[in-house]
Amino acid sequence: MKFRDGMWLVSQDHTVQYAEEVYTVEPRQDNKAVTLLCPTKKIFSRGDTLNLATLSIELEAQFDGVISLEVTHHAGARRLGPDFELFPDGKPEVKREIKKETDGKGTTITSGALSATISGDDHTFDIKFHATDGSKTLTSLLNRSVGLAYSPALSTPKQVEDLSAHKHHMFTQTELGVGESIHGLGERFGAWNKIGQNIEVWNEDGGTSSEQAYKNISFWMSSRGYGVFIDTPDKIDLEIGSERSCRLQTTVEGQRLKWYIIYGPTPKEVLTKYSILTGKSNRVPAWSYGLWLSTSFTTSYSEETVQSFVSKMSESRIPVEVFHFDCFWLRAFHWCDFVWDPESFPDPAGQIKRLKDAKLINKVSVWTNPYIGQASPVFKYAAEKGYLLKKTNGDVWQWDLWQTGMGVVDFTNPDACEWFRGCMEKLFDMGVDSIKTDFGERIPTKNVQWHDKTVDPSRMHNYYAFIYNKLVYESVQKKFGKNEAILFARTACAGSQRFPLHWGGDCESTPAALAESVRGGLGMGLASFAFWTSDIGGFEGSPPPWIYKRWVAFGLLNSHSRLHGSNSYRVPWLVDGSSTEPENCTEVLRHWVQLKRQLMPYLYAQSIESVANGWPTSVRAMALEFPNDPTAWFVDREFMVGSQILAAPVFDEDGSVDYYLPPGRWFSFWDGKEAQGGRWVREKHGFLQLPLFVREGTILVLGQAEGEGGFGYDWLSSGGEVRLYGVKEGDKAVLVDTSGEEKGVLEIDGSGELKEFDLLQGEWKVTKLG
Repeated sequence: MKFRDGMWLVSQDHTVQYAEEVYTVEPRQDNKAVTLLCPTKKIFSRGDTLNLATLSIELEAQFDGVISLEVTHHAGARRLGPDFELFPDGKPEVKREIKKETDGKGTTITSGALSATISGDDHTFDIKFHATDGSKTLTSLLNRSVGLAYSPALSTPKQVEDLSAHKHHMFTQTELGVGESIHGLGERFGAWNKIGQNIEVWNEDGGTSSEQAYKNISFWMSSRGYGVFIDTPDKIDLEIGSERSCRLQTTVEGQRLKWYIIYGPTPKEVLTKYSILTGKSNRVPAWSYGLWLSTSFTTSYSEETVQSFVSKMSESRIPVEVFHFDCFWLRAFHWCDFVWDPESFPDPAGQIKRLKDAKLINKVSVWTNPYIGQASPVFKYAAEKGYLLKKTNGDVWQWDLWQTGMGVVDFTNPDACEWFRGCMEKLFDMGVDSIKTDFGERIPTKNVQWHDKTVDPSRMHNYYAFIYNKLVYESVQKKFGKNEAILFARTACAGSQRFPLHWGGDCESTPAALAESVRGGLGMGLASFAFWTSDIGGFEGSPPPWIYKRWVAFGLLNSHSRLHGSNSYRVPWLVDGSSTEPENCTEVLRHWVQLKRQLMPYLYAQSIESVANGWPTSVRAMALEFPNDPTAWFVDREFMVGSQILAAPVFDEDGSVDYYLPPGRWFSFWDGKEAQGGRWVREKHGFLQLPLFVREGTILVLGQAEGEGGFGYDWLSSGGEVRLYGVKEGDKAVLVDTSGEEKGVLEIDGSGELKEFDLLQGEWKVTKLG
């Protein structure tokens, strides 16, 4: 949303007023905040205080390295909900200080390592955010960087008596430094660096090849070691160096705008503090890291189809950890009334039991959405009970987009929540272990009335993702236990990381879509989502075998891995016509599933660390591990798996790939050959490999590629291999069991040998490299 016409003129469509000076600075009584009175013109005489707007700015020390800023125009505006659930695990204490310089240089509010200094110069507006020790300036609010705007433009000030024909916006413009890059804002599929982009934080079902996003997270991270969380679930408009090239403009409709600036100084520390503010991902069970196989969406399937798929996967030595039943486990037009289609699945509970008893699968997942089609008798029941979102005139809100006459479950109604939870429990009683919580993006905002009259429909649009997934996730937890719950969720807002896991939505079966998915995963990781994945092979279309195999390699290096498509199956033999050529689809899938199973001791330990710190487990941005390497902030075609392994997907049919190794010593996972970093490399790989490198100083514990127990096997007692990559005294690896409990630490002693090796049971090989 641009308010100006170039640098000098205001847009003809807006009336804009800026905070022109800081007139007064008042410390709050508890000495944790200051309030600034900022007139929208410079005050040189008493007469200047009349007939003008003022903006109130409150700066509050929150906890170490975090300061909030709230700008208010008219304070009498109601504060409607919903609001993000902040500090879900408690708010840390921190030393706060407000210091007013006696020499007139200004006022500084300090919150641990972060400070904000308000200029003391007369007739000046200037707020600088900086490291408390003076080592670094992060950003500033300079002249004409905080303000309000009316749209359309006012012809006379008296028009604000009735704003029904106008919109009122609040905005801030933080300064962008030379060379600064901006990243995050959720699962976005466009350019990784957001400089030059206009972004709306507003959930939409737009696929992965557009400017829209299923998961809009109101948090962005800067390459300068800080991030900003915008504290509203309402629509946010960001001009990131795209109105003024030296500023990042944040705009909301309403009378208030609040955000938190978070100082690391490292990006990992920024994420940890962001996760303290909005919540951390919960732990997920070890079995969930195995292969998930889906029916796909509109393909024809029944009990016989499912049986044939999992049986042949077993014969092909490709274990299916979870089988997923997509939409048409339900009857057409009835979604989602939780009733199995009796023609295709006459005995769902019996079928699930038979599949599990035969050890063809370990768990079952089913598709759901928070809507109910009018054709189902459940629609009438839910409407009569008041479980569905209504219009302001009392009608049930309905439309025909997606499901005929569908209504939206109103999760602000406690009775509707209890009913929906009961539907989940019936599925669990049948043997269902996990829920795919699809949709939840297209939530209406006009002419609707929620059961909870204190919520603003516009704020509910993004926030619906949170209450929907929270309800289902907690239902799964109630049934199976706190750390045995997992979803497959599509929509999200800030805080949704608490309810793992999320996947990337509807991507095409093309190399461009594979690259889009990598960028989407990188963005989600910068919002403290520890777990994320995409549809292997792409969702839309039928992937050619080479795309399928390259996506398999990428997908099995994600924290979670699911084969899923739209109108074509994703079992490997149907992709390549049961090819028997070397490196066929079946062989490639088996290879990467086995590799991931070997990596489980490492991968699961990394996930426990990630959950504790608010970091992504896989598809971790290079910049998180190498923040001082400028190139790492621009690399968006590779990622870290945990902190020690670098992976670069292949996007070309001939196997060519360009990848970047940050400075340092690296070792090929495949042959152990050493490579020096700080450079780009171009090479070719077959389908059983991609660039996969291990950092110097890594103790890598590898379990068994095959065996009993699925992906939740007892890897600390199974035997395997311990690889030492260029280690030195003090290098460590944490050992975590299948329940996520730390069992000890392997460490290199002064002689270069492993201490505490007896923590590993069974037969283990030690390999020293470099």
